[in-house]
Amino acid sequence: MSPRLALVVPCYNEEAVLPETIRQLGGLLEELKNNNQVSSDSLLLFVDDGSSDRTWEIIWEEHRKNEPSVWGMKLARNSGHQNALLAGLLGIKPFADITISIDADLQDDISVISEMIEKYGEGNEIVFGVREDRSSDTWFKRTSAEAFYRLMNWMGAATVKNHADFRLMSRRALDELEKYKERNLFLRGIVTNIGFQTAEVYYTRKKRMAGESKYPLPKMIAFALQGITSFSIKPMTLISFVGIGSILVSLIAIIYSLVGHFTGNTVSGWTSLFCSVWFLGGMILLALGIIGQYIGNIYMEVKERPRYIVETELFSEAGSSKDKQDSA
Repeated sequence: MSPRLALVVPCYNEEAVLPETIRQLGGLLEELKNNNQVSSDSLLLFVDDGSSDRTWEIIWEEHRKNEPSVWGMKLARNSGHQNALLAGLLGIKPFADITISIDADLQDDISVISEMIEKYGEGNEIVFGVREDRSSDTWFKRTSAEAFYRLMNWMGAATVKNHADFRLMSRRALDELEKYKERNLFLRGIVTNIGFQTAEVYYTRKKRMAGESKYPLPKMIAFALQGITSFSIKPMTLISFVGIGSILVSLIAIIYSLVGHFTGNTVSGWTSLFCSVWFLGGMILLALGIIGQYIGNIYMEVKERPRYIVETELFSEAGSSKDKQDSA
């Protein structure tokens, strides 16, 4: 029996690209149905992450025209890409055997979705979409991405290199994902941490069709910090080693000063003292910043605020379209 597939697409201010996205994904879904790779009631789910443009209007109109195949979910406010994606995955879980998450810009190659489903049929609970290369990126983005994956793995946060959030997950895998309750979400690390049998499919990433990237440099840096602090305490361990190293250097300096004092070779030089104070001051501030990041994460976790609030669901199996106040 063919599995029921839900393609989950988080959207934020995507009115420029969304009609073409719906057209391409709708065509792919019909092709998969005709080939009996997925069941005839498979669907698309678009999650509006508090957009300020016409994104939700487009989703509503497409649902009205094609209710069985196009579903929608609107979050009450912008909760971030990871939370919007999680909302879609957990919201659609009761209705689908497998889900495939993909960004609305369709830079990920949808032609490999068929291969993903085949990998699921071979017994894989999770299938990662992995970029073959980053030749289409600028030198800076390619270099920073390579550094990001190396840093994440060195810090102990196991990730799949060149994999973003283009992946297939079975309902069983989503059941396990739902058990992770943290607010500081880094799904790329959580999903690899679930376990189960996994596979990878490789593709070439395309250029964005329209609109602007939702991950400029500041957001990329914040995302990297979020991933590191979610899965590793190694930065705080490094602070301890830096502190021990500073103490050893200080002891050497003290011994050198005492020898100079007793041998009459003292040379007054405020420059070296000035540089030392600034260096150690900078290290202290850096250490406080790293520790503060972890304390901030703890602060957000213990308050247990909802990660997202669902304002409206357009789910045909849930009866008529309705407003909701669900949160998670």
